[in-house]
Amino acid sequence: MLEAVTLWNEPNNLSHWNRDLDPDWDLFAEMIKRAGHRIGQVAPGLTRVLGGVSPIDPWFIENLWRKGVGETVDVVAVHGFPLDWNRWHVHEWPERVRAIRSISGKPVWATEVGVSSLVSEELQVWGLDQTLEVLLPVVERVYWYALMDLPKSWEAVTRHRESEGSAYFRHFFMGVLDEDGRPKRSAEQLRAWAGRGVGVCEWVYWQEGIRLERMVQGLRDLGIRRVRTGIGWADWERAGDAPAWFDGVMDALSDFDVTLTLCFTPAHRGLTPHHASPPEDLTHFADFCEAVVSRYAPRAVALV
Repeated sequence: MLEAVTLWNEPNNLSHWNRDLDPDWDLFAEMIKRAGHRIGQVAPGLTRVLGGVSPIDPWFIENLWRKGVGETVDVVAVHGFPLDWNRWHVHEWPERVRAIRSISGKPVWATEVGVSSLVSEELQVWGLDQTLEVLLPVVERVYWYALMDLPKSWEAVTRHRESEGSAYFRHFFMGVLDEDGRPKRSAEQLRAWAGRGVGVCEWVYWQEGIRLERMVQGLRDLGIRRVRTGIGWADWERAGDAPAWFDGVMDALSDFDVTLTLCFTPAHRGLTPHHASPPEDLTHFADFCEAVVSRYAPRAVALV
């Protein structure tokens, strides 16, 4: 069941939105307003989530709200990884969430939080419990990142191997299952938290059918109900019948409560040929959002 749509992902992260081309996020704000308004027309009641901010920056939200973004979204999402990448303490979560809620006046979802097992699986178990104990009382939703490790043979395209050093490799060990779907020690901990409504953020990669099967089985084994995943705009516009692949993905996830993240500019539509570029025509993102929501909106339900 489709229950929410997230508009973009980490828009204040240079890996996801090229602020050199849009230094005050004017283009981004206008793009999100058009998309949010369009979704409100084609799927009234479908929850519209502003893509998770990372870093958690109150000024960024205040800037977007001055531009009118708050009128076309229902929820603000935040991402945080204090035990891996952020320079703040895990117990600062409540203060940071309160700052976002105070400025936005909206519910706050933590749509990506996690701890890597690069150093040890025991540390991941401890970090999972610490994070969720602190965070769950202060947000309306939490999605743990991630279900499965990334294959070590892949490249993390939104990370920077050359500049990040060991931080780059943490990205490959965020799952509670390894890359083949075998449980780590943290898997049983997450199963317990799933009973309290904690969901999972897990990306579905283009034409990775075996990994999708393992993902669905893992979600079922751990009793997960809420799933955040994404449909890349660039993938949606691949040659051939690309939406047919996503039909299969949505069918595979039909038993779960799904939040879809819509983001990443096709190379031919950007001001520059890169997924983080603002599109040349901001309305094209709204068109993409309408196409996706219209296709899967019969499974939608109002949350806010």
